[in-house]
Amino acid sequence: VQLQASGGGLVQAGDSLRLSCAPSGRTFSNNGVGWFRQAPGKEREFVAAIRWSGSYTYYADSVKGRFTISRDNAKNMVYLQMNSLKPEDTAVYYCVAHRGILSTVRIGTSYGGWGQGTLVTVSS
Repeated sequence: VQLQASGGGLVQAGDSLRLSCAPSGRTFSNNGVGWFRQAPGKEREFVAAIRWSGSYTYYADSVKGRFTISRDNAKNMVYLQMNSLKPEDTAVYYCVAHRGILSTVRIGTSYGGWGQGTLVTVSS
């Protein structure tokens, strides 16, 4: 299943933005979902992940305390609430389905369903 991220845009430092993620034509099934981002000229990096139940969440140190991942299985949606945005948060953000064991939750190669992503630009 391919996942589609949306909600990106141009904001100023300190602003908030909420990204949304929905599967294309199917449900998330029992997958955990992760958010990754890739800034120009940089490698893709893990941002956050949430298990199917929503009971467990995982964050990169760089976003902990500022970003919140959540899911609404009834609506078949996953969200990434981003507060106190910084210019270094500028990147294309992707939501993807976790297909590996729990210990791989921060590893991009354990995910599938990479879509086009959504661009977040934070100006200083």
